[in-house]
Amino acid sequence: MDPLTALAASGLRSRMESLDMLANNMANATTGGYKSDREFYSLYAAPEAANTDAVMPVIERPWTDFSQGTLRATGNPLDLALSGKGFFSVNGPSGPLYTRNGSFQVAANGALVTSDGYSVRGTGGAALTVSAAGPLEISNDGTVRQNGAVIGQLEIADFTSTAGMVKQGRNYFRSAGLASRPAATAVAQGHLEDSNTGSAEAAVRLISIMRQFEMLQKAAALGDGMNQHAIQEVARVGS
Repeated sequence: MDPLTALAASGLRSRMESLDMLANNMANATTGGYKSDREFYSLYAAPEAANTDAVMPVIERPWTDFSQGTLRATGNPLDLALSGKGFFSVNGPSGPLYTRNGSFQVAANGALVTSDGYSVRGTGGAALTVSAAGPLEISNDGTVRQNGAVIGQLEIADFTSTAGMVKQGRNYFRSAGLASRPAATAVAQGHLEDSNTGSAEAAVRLISIMRQFEMLQKAAALGDGMNQHAIQEVARVGS
């Protein structure tokens, strides 16, 4: 494969990966607490081509944008949002999971759970259990009161770095061995955090990537045409 076609093919592949990430972001534009994925581009040079200019554009790694989304008032006392850093801690199937989506419910056994049925952790890791009767009052520091009595405090976890936070699907993260610590953040009851995927920005990025894709397709077609012309010239000279 000639260098022009190889570079165009590498560029097309990286743009396809970008489109996959962008499509997932746009699909979750209305998902509470969703954190959008971004890409970090780099240039790849094969070891055997270390002394040449034969480098190809690749997506070195995706990264997650943990910037806060807009807090939206819902009026539902079971909807919670975090203002600042940190995550709600929940008991997943294989250990603690972390999420910014505070759309909680009360299960039949009285446990405060996520929409997937994962119990919300209180400080120390114990599941928070509430009574079906009586409204919940949740203060800024996550203290949960019902009928005037304190029944627990939400475990809000923060991490020294978000670089090791791994998406677990359905808007959860796993800590990948990072040590958690209490978060200096405020809990807003009756609110939800919107996705930080900006619809207008996503639309602009989509148009930009599609235009880049079209240019790379033209470059690949040009390289193919040049190869065919070279083959025809060789055949003509040799005849």
